[in-house]
Amino acid sequence: MQLRTFITKVVIVSMCATTGVLGAEAIQAPASATVEAASKADTVISLAKSYRGKVSYDYGTRNASKLIFDCSSFTQFIFAKVGVSLKWGTAVQKKQGTAVSKSKLAKGDLVFFDTIGSNNRVINHVGIYMGNGQFIHNTPSVDGIAISSLTSGYWSKAYVSARRVL
Repeated sequence: MQLRTFITKVVIVSMCATTGVLGAEAIQAPASATVEAASKADTVISLAKSYRGKVSYDYGTRNASKLIFDCSSFTQFIFAKVGVSLKWGTAVQKKQGTAVSKSKLAKGDLVFFDTIGSNNRVINHVGIYMGNGQFIHNTPSVDGIAISSLTSGYWSKAYVSARRVL
């Protein structure tokens, strides 16, 4: 019985290779990749939360030894701890990974904002989406880490875009 199953699979694979048709198994992402991304996202969020009350905000600063960061150096610092390399600066982070719509946000996605005047979509702030309409970010308004709503208030109006880097 096992030999017959093996031969059947070899014949199917050969036919697929000959005709150029991909089997369903070949085009599905492995479940382990999805689990790994979800696990990394939870780790990213936990790490970011663990720095509440410890990190200070300073625009243009990336000083890990003193825990002084701007928004993008903080995301760079946190993601590096799970093996994800982000560049420093919202101008480059907004191009990393893949674009994701606001309605499809997942834990660990980078969320980008325009915080200068009316929202003309010029990105100058970044945070990490936590799920349930919330994100965590290093912000000058509290001189450190804050958890804010993406669904109402100031940040919902300042939202511009998101990228998936996990």
